[in-house]
Amino acid sequence: MSGRDTTVIVLAAGKGTRMKSAMPKVMHEVAGRPLLGHVLSATRAISPGRIVTVVGPDMDDVAAYAKSWGDEVQTCIQHEANGTGDATRSALSQVPSEPGVALVVFGDAAFLEAETLIEMREKCANGSAVVVLGFDTDNPTNYGRLVRSADGALERIVEEKAATDAEKKITLCNSGVMAIAREFLHEMIADLQPNPVSGEIYLTDLPQIAQDRGLTCSTTALEIGDTVIGVDSRGDLATAEAIFQKRLREKFLASGVTLHDPESVYFCVDTQIGRDVTIEPNVVFRPNVQIGDDVTIKGFSHLEGVRIEDGAAVGPFARLRPGTIVGEGAKIGNFVETKKANIESGAKISHLTYIGDARVGAEANIGAGTITCNYDGFNKHFTDIGAGAFVGSNSSLVAPVTIGDGAYIGSGSVVTKDVTQDALAVTRAKQMEKSGWGATFRDRHHNSKEKKD
Repeated sequence: MSGRDTTVIVLAAGKGTRMKSAMPKVMHEVAGRPLLGHVLSATRAISPGRIVTVVGPDMDDVAAYAKSWGDEVQTCIQHEANGTGDATRSALSQVPSEPGVALVVFGDAAFLEAETLIEMREKCANGSAVVVLGFDTDNPTNYGRLVRSADGALERIVEEKAATDAEKKITLCNSGVMAIAREFLHEMIADLQPNPVSGEIYLTDLPQIAQDRGLTCSTTALEIGDTVIGVDSRGDLATAEAIFQKRLREKFLASGVTLHDPESVYFCVDTQIGRDVTIEPNVVFRPNVQIGDDVTIKGFSHLEGVRIEDGAAVGPFARLRPGTIVGEGAKIGNFVETKKANIESGAKISHLTYIGDARVGAEANIGAGTITCNYDGFNKHFTDIGAGAFVGSNSSLVAPVTIGDGAYIGSGSVVTKDVTQDALAVTRAKQMEKSGWGATFRDRHHNSKEKKD
């Protein structure tokens, strides 16, 4: 079955009260990406014709984030929190009724993989009206059980509270993910009735409705290992983060990256690292970081939205902020912060420096304590430092300003005007010396103290 015949419904309207947060649950991050982002990444990978994300009435941020994933991602609103069946019903106006498959997934299912969705889609396309993704666990308590017939067909989903003693022994549990034949979806959703206890409408009643219509239902088993199915609490969030980090560390170690202390290094799902890269302890990679080959990242560095090219060195204690490019063989040393800075090949910024909204030309050298003064309280301004320029320690470059190729800036200067190529600019006050002043000063204070005593 082609992707065009597939519609994905992502249920993301839940408030996640157990998270104890004003932020919608699906916007909490794991490995540098919101939970919803992990789900949208997996679902987009199967190239569906449309992805419909169901959000709550006050979730404009969730809707905007979902739409940022592409034109194929649409949103709809579940106006009242009335269960998973009602949430799915909210999306039906955007789900075609002609033959195809509708995949229903939860917005917090960060570990969902495209391969699993493809398997479910194919099973549904081959005759199952409803396919439920299950998982085996040694501790099924609190999970809904998947009750199957002798031939393996799914008969119904029974919740823990309603399960008999025999049903409670079933270890195949409901993950909540379903594949449903689109030609039956609209009518079966219409048949869902409110739960007599909660009054909510549950999607878990769908297999029973399909059975009553004489339709076939089946399951697909998921090997979860230490994976969490969904994220409902801060504890689940921490567990999910730990699992993602373990997988990412193993991936980079296998690809030729040296991690001196793997458990102290934190990656994002979109981190890209080349070969023969060395990463020292306590380094944090935030989103959108690209590292070339033969790069060294020293300890306690923090990187976000940066590209570091082959042979460069960063840190220790460096903070590279979004928009930073570190050129081939360049050096960013300790206690250096950069933002929207293009550090060209071979340039050196060794210590105690802020470079923002700037270009540092090839082979330029920036002395300790240098600051690009880029903000006037209202707007940011650009500093252009030419190739081979030398900026002495404790200099302030007041943007907008240009330092020409090969120019020298004397230590302690405050540069407010452009400096031409190969020139020397010095703006500090002239040094004055008064011979014997120190001795005179001390004698005066000693005599004053003796008189007081």
